Amino acid sequence: MIKTTKSNKSAEKKILYSNVDEYHSKFPEQVQEQLQELRNLIKEEWPEAEERISYQMPAFKFKKAMIYYAAYHSHIGFYPGSSPIVYFKNLLTPYKTSKGAIQFKIDEPLPKSLIKKIMKYKLKETQQKSDNL
Repeated sequence: MIKTTKSNKSAEKKILYSNVDEYHSKFPEQVQEQLQELRNLIKEEWPEAEERISYQMPAFKFKKAMIYYAAYHSHIGFYPGSSPIVYFKNLLTPYKTSKGAIQFKIDEPLPKSLIKKIMKYKLKETQQKSDNL
């Protein structure tokens, strides 16, 4: 169920999603298709991942690894954390990036092989950190 809350700082209402399907449903059909494609890709790579809403966006947790995504007006934000962005910087030159985010343009196909590489790296990195504890 989509809930709304009123922010104390403004009269703007904030939408609170209870699941990923609700989140996807707020976007136009073309964007929903891309979001579902990304969701399916994540489920393929991390079939045992727990799907949830976190920070009001879709999130997937597998072991201790987390990946998020969100849709915006002109792009889909993919949030694998900062280390994959540093590691894959040469492959990410066609995309706008920041410390922990990659922007995929809405009007372009998702780079599936790159997303898979990032997810494999994220999982391997998380496992290595766990092994060192």
